[in-house]
Amino acid sequence: MHSTETSNEMSTSEISTVGVVGLGLLGRGIAACLLSRGFRVIAVVPSPEEHSVAWQQIESMLDELVDLDGLELDVRNSAASRMVPCTDVESMHDVRFVIESVTEDMAIKQSVFDELERVVSDSTIIASNTSAIPISLLQQTRRRPERFLGMHWAVPAHSTRFLELIRGEATSDAALQIASDLAKQLGKDPAVCLRDVPGFIVNRIAYAMYREALHLVETGVADVETIDRSLRNTFGLWAASCGPFRWIDLTGGPALYARAMERVLPTLSSATTIPAPLADLANANATGSNSGAGFYDYSPEEARVWEMRQRRYTWQVKKWLDEEFPLTSKPEEPQA
Repeated sequence: MHSTETSNEMSTSEISTVGVVGLGLLGRGIAACLLSRGFRVIAVVPSPEEHSVAWQQIESMLDELVDLDGLELDVRNSAASRMVPCTDVESMHDVRFVIESVTEDMAIKQSVFDELERVVSDSTIIASNTSAIPISLLQQTRRRPERFLGMHWAVPAHSTRFLELIRGEATSDAALQIASDLAKQLGKDPAVCLRDVPGFIVNRIAYAMYREALHLVETGVADVETIDRSLRNTFGLWAASCGPFRWIDLTGGPALYARAMERVLPTLSSATTIPAPLADLANANATGSNSGAGFYDYSPEEARVWEMRQRRYTWQVKKWLDEEFPLTSKPEEPQA
């Protein structure tokens, strides 16, 4: 049962400033997204030097939004005056909505929340940008757990329509509604997870796919490049337009898929340990295109080519989604 009693008696019209704790890869995109929609951003980073590096990336994202998404120049040019860097959370005492986006480490996140609860008002909503940590677990040691929720962003956070909102066991209806309204203001199409499970929606489905892809490599069914190419030529054709359930309906229906699944499901991997192909690379500290070593080897130029290729694809898909599924149609409201 979720709480409806909360001090978060406000609307998004009262939120003009948003706090962002952490300006890593996702934090920078979050800040750029907020700035592009006219919000003032108070951003916490460990040092002025790290803010300077992050700001260069944020400016590049804003320029991209001007070129590819119609961001008005006056909004772009005013962004610097609306970006307030600081090295601690003390400047957030009047902020009504805070997004935490530090590293995926329980102890570090809890330390940030301790500081925030000391500074911000009881009505301030605090959203954790996490991809797997259960929100209910984060809420357990909080003074006002009802105002905490999950806000799972995805790279590139400044342009994609994706945003997951995760309801913890103690999250109030009001906090979830305000987060959903804010997400829509930011041009997102929020997906609300009504029950808190590890990995939430997209990561749970993705991890199952990654496990099976690794299983196919491990058992010699196909190599990495073949699997990538096969999925690019199939999933890449329908995933953005349909999702799995609509695709089932359009390609034979549940009756057909049920018969096929009876034969296939018993043969799928059900491993609970990290598959060897991934574990070996992880033990070698492979960080993919960032370092030039992963499932593929990358020269600096090849890494840039793949980054730009994925960026172009993201914008092309977003343009198509905006045309076919305009956000003015109002995404589904969160349920109690």
